[in-house]
Amino acid sequence: MLRTARSLAREVGVDAVTPGAGAALRLLAAAGNARAVVEIGTGTGVSGVWLLRGMRPDGVLTTIDVEVEHQRIARRIFVEAGFPSGRTRIITGRAFDVLPRLADGAYDLVFVDAEATGFTACVDAALRLLRPGGVLALNGTLAGGRIGDPAARDVETVTVRETIKAIRESEHWIPALLPVGHGLLAAVKC
Repeated sequence: MLRTARSLAREVGVDAVTPGAGAALRLLAAAGNARAVVEIGTGTGVSGVWLLRGMRPDGVLTTIDVEVEHQRIARRIFVEAGFPSGRTRIITGRAFDVLPRLADGAYDLVFVDAEATGFTACVDAALRLLRPGGVLALNGTLAGGRIGDPAARDVETVTVRETIKAIRESEHWIPALLPVGHGLLAAVKC
């Protein structure tokens, strides 16, 4: 099923999480006994399948994306992977419009697979949405290998650096940068 979802992602121009990043997401969901997860960036369902595989059997994945076509594909992938429709809540819209409507402190994990320029707002939302002990996971935090290059000053790389620094220096998070896929920053809310 993941192979199909990954192939469909390539067809529609979506960069799906790598198997290593997916395995890390599954691990984070399982370690936290996740029942309620928010995913920002549905894509074609690759990361959603990994998250659902790690979540409790009664867990619900709330996934947000602006692309209706991608969500249609993801919905099909979730069903074909054996997850009943009640295990997913697929919301079409901009994350910054949807996130304020979600309940404070009600989520075990927030996974962000969106443009790096929105990381700061997503981190702020995650701090409100997560219960104490909940996990934030940001995909793409190695910025295509540019994160360690001091000469890289493009907006995306600078934003990722600033986000990592802010999380690392915050009293609200216990972070670790995992070198899987395109980089996965995982942070536990204190």
